[in-house]
Amino acid sequence: MKLIGNIGTFTYLACTIAALGSYKRKIEKLKAQGKKEEEREAIAQVCRYWSDKVVRHLDLTINVNNPENLPQKGPVVYVSNHQSYVDILMFVNVVKHQIGFIAKEELMKIPMFAGWILRIESLFIKRGDARASLSTINEGAQMLKDGYSLVIFPEGTRSRCDKMAPFKHGSLKLATKARATIVPVTIQNSYKVYEETGRIKKGMTVDFTVHQPIDTAGMDRKELNDLPDRIEDIIRGGLDC
Repeated sequence: MKLIGNIGTFTYLACTIAALGSYKRKIEKLKAQGKKEEEREAIAQVCRYWSDKVVRHLDLTINVNNPENLPQKGPVVYVSNHQSYVDILMFVNVVKHQIGFIAKEELMKIPMFAGWILRIESLFIKRGDARASLSTINEGAQMLKDGYSLVIFPEGTRSRCDKMAPFKHGSLKLATKARATIVPVTIQNSYKVYEETGRIKKGMTVDFTVHQPIDTAGMDRKELNDLPDRIEDIIRGGLDC
């Protein structure tokens, strides 16, 4: 019965993604031409267009706390807790410039969705493979240096509840390696949209709290070593529970 209740929304998502053909061609053309700035703007446009449609379909209310802390452009690294699949939707709807994601390799198996995750300049990471993870870190650091922004969920997987699992601190190395600005984000109640019951609920309200950006460019070794714990504490402190 849960699956039947979700079919309408799953079908809607598939249709909205399939309808993005003109954006797909535009982004791929700009990428092939090496027009990075124009490519990033096209990515931001398609993310706004698609996410606005899905947010309306779900009748989802996103409370953005401290919107003044949101950068107007990248490159930056957003670091967040991870409660739900909805978190990706929240990020592409709230952030108004290009963002990609550090996503787990399993998401590559989802038709259409995987292609778009890559198209918006994301990276898939293979958990449990140290060599592959290091390669992803190096690639991510280079993307930041090239002007692309990324979102990291250091818990490694969805918590599916209001609790936050300990961070895997190694995932932050790409940000410190690139000496990028980090924006901590606390997401709350997104698990109630789907993960809580396994059935998609419409009309829900979720919270997206943006904390003060942290510039890593001038940090010494000790500050960089302490940074993962500092960021984890900031994000955890934004939860009510």
